[in-house]
Amino acid sequence: MFAPAVRPDFIAKLPERGADAVVVDCEDATPAGAKDLARQHVRDHVPALAEKCKVTVRVNAVASEWFADDINDGVVPEVAAIVVPKIDSVDALNTVSAALEGNGLGHIGVIAGIETGLGVADARPLLAHERVVAAYFGAEDFIADMGGIRTASNEEVLYARSAVALAARLGGVPLLDQVVTDFRDDDRFIAECEQARAIGYSGKLCIHPGQVALANAAFIPSADEVDRARRLLEVYENAISEGLAAIDFEGQMVDEPLAVQARRIIATGDE
Repeated sequence: MFAPAVRPDFIAKLPERGADAVVVDCEDATPAGAKDLARQHVRDHVPALAEKCKVTVRVNAVASEWFADDINDGVVPEVAAIVVPKIDSVDALNTVSAALEGNGLGHIGVIAGIETGLGVADARPLLAHERVVAAYFGAEDFIADMGGIRTASNEEVLYARSAVALAARLGGVPLLDQVVTDFRDDDRFIAECEQARAIGYSGKLCIHPGQVALANAAFIPSADEVDRARRLLEVYENAISEGLAAIDFEGQMVDEPLAVQARRIIATGDE
C-alpha cells in the first residue's frame, strides 16, 4: 500500500490499511519540487510508524538527480527495505548497496522495481543479487519505455510479467504484481490478482485502501482451496505408499507436480 511522502496525514493512516507492508513514496507520488520535504517527512514519521507496521520507503531511481540525497537524508534505519524503481543493471544494484553501506544502512534490503525493457530482459541476474529481498513488476513504466499502449486486457505485458516471475522464482525472491491505476475497477483488480497468482506472483501493489482487502483475499488460499488440497494429498500419498505414481482425484489426473501445488496451497493457507 503506497502513500505519498508529502502527505503525513496519509502516512499516519497506513497501519490501519491491513497491508502486509506499506510504502512511503518519495518517487512518483512526490513532485520534483517537494523531494526535500518528502525526505523530512520520512525522518519525522517513519521511525514511529515502523513500530506499528512493516514500512518501506520508495526512493527515486538510481540514475535520477535525487537518488543520492534520498539515501543520505531520506532513509532511516527502521525501514524494513527500500523500494528502488527502474532497476535495469547489476551496476545499479551495486550502487544502491554501496550507498546503503556508506550510510550505515547495510542491514536494509532492496525491493527491486523491474519496469523497463532492459530490466525485463536482464531480470534473472538482477533478482539473484544478494541485496534484493523482493521485487515488483511495473507495467505502466514498462509500456511507456517500450512505446506501447496499456490496455485492460494485459496482453501487452503477459510476456514481461511471466519473464519477471520466472526470474524471481529462480532468484528465490517474492514478487509483487503491477498496480491497477483505476482504483474504482474492482473486477479488473481481482482478475489481475488471479492472473498474477496463476503465474507465480505472491502479492499485488495497492494504490488505494479499497484494493488491500481484495488483494489479501486473492492471494490467501480460501478454506475450500485448502480443504481440497488436503484431501488431494491424503489420497495421493496413500496411493504412493501402495506403489502408484498417478491417481484419479475427483475426475482429475494427479501426479507429483499437482501434489507440489497442493502442498504450497496448504503452506500458504497456514501462514
